[in-house]
Amino acid sequence: MSDLFAPDGGWRVRILDLSGGAQDNIVEEVDGFFTLMQANAFARRYVRDSVERCRVPGMSTKQVLEAWFAYGEDAEVVDAGEAGWRSANELGDFVDQPASAEERDWRALDPRRDEAEDEGEE
Repeated sequence: MSDLFAPDGGWRVRILDLSGGAQDNIVEEVDGFFTLMQANAFARRYVRDSVERCRVPGMSTKQVLEAWFAYGEDAEVVDAGEAGWRSANELGDFVDQPASAEERDWRALDPRRDEAEDEGEE
């Protein structure tokens, strides 16, 4: 699928609660991404931030991974197929290397932020 053919309403990213606290593990869906690249970047940063929120000083990489699977949140780009970002492809790197603030900043890519700013300008 190409960015030229985004679904109606834009690409969507589904947030999944790995602790099993939400029905079907779905916490929410964030829509309105104009390109697949934006949706993939948001999903990646969201998971990166989730891994860091599960990290405690002194933890081994195995413990970080176990904590993320028990308490973290995953993200997936809906209807993107093979072109969608997958946490499984980078999870090992995420637990091995702590993230910078920029690598965790999913809020900067959140399309809902633009809506909130537009409402504030009225």
